[in-house]
Amino acid sequence: MRTLHPVLKAKIKAGLDEIRREPESGKPLREELIGLRSFRVGRFRIIYREASAGTLDIVAIGPRRTIYQETYRLLSRPKDSL
Repeated sequence: MRTLHPVLKAKIKAGLDEIRREPESGKPLREELIGLRSFRVGRFRIIYREASAGTLDIVAIGPRRTIYQETYRLLSRPKDSL
């Protein structure tokens, strides 16, 4: 997020606040990404999941064009390589 434009950073932070207030606000994902949710911030998406009661895991933040493939690739890596 360091390299993003300040206006976009502010929008993403506002999106994270919205997710924190209302975890169900994102769209549930399907197929390989089942169990994750996607929250739209302009052309960017915040991919997250509810880890436990009151705890959210932010999995990825990025442009819609590539974020779903990158998230799948990230989650498909062997656990010991993380």
